[in-house]
Amino acid sequence: MNSTDGNDVITVVDYGVGNIGALLNMFDYLGIEARASADAHTLALARKLVLPGVGAFDKAMSTLRARGLVAPLQQALHEHSATVLGVCLGMQLLARTSEEGNEAGLGFIEADVRRIRVPAGSKLKVPHMGWMDVNPTYQSELFDPSSDVERFYFDHSYFMACDQPLDVTATFDYAGPLCCAVSSGRVHGVQFHPEKSHRFGMRLLKSFAALPDCDA
Repeated sequence: MNSTDGNDVITVVDYGVGNIGALLNMFDYLGIEARASADAHTLALARKLVLPGVGAFDKAMSTLRARGLVAPLQQALHEHSATVLGVCLGMQLLARTSEEGNEAGLGFIEADVRRIRVPAGSKLKVPHMGWMDVNPTYQSELFDPSSDVERFYFDHSYFMACDQPLDVTATFDYAGPLCCAVSSGRVHGVQFHPEKSHRFGMRLLKSFAALPDCDA
């Protein structure tokens, strides 16, 4: 990389929790400059951050705190107007709390994470895994305005419940509509895995990369 401050690349937060390699491979395939970093200074100065995550909410948040990365993420967003994308568990970490555990989330979105509950006797299962149609609810810079429905790959047991309905930018139907994408200011999140979602995931990541920088 030519830059040392992270200002001209997408920075994937490397805290040992998430499909970091798969995301970097996807960005590389798309010709988009991206790198992983666990360095606090680099993260604090990044203009575009991707926060991945798989596994449990409490473990991910405690790992971020133990590695001293919460403050740099807060600094990037609040002091340097970074654009943030949370992916899968990374989206849930943007919320205040989760029913999965007791740790406080980042609080970048006015929301709490709740367990998926399906009707008794339903054939629907939790964890929810597989391909689903995603329905944009409000205009979002991350979704294709010319397409009513796109398909993405999911693997999760929890979903985000937002205080503000306008923060919900897409839903999927699982015994009723559940939030699967959010946007609030410069903070975005997707519950599904764009790095596993073929052409739809590639298009979404390209849209994220094309978002203007704070000083553009």
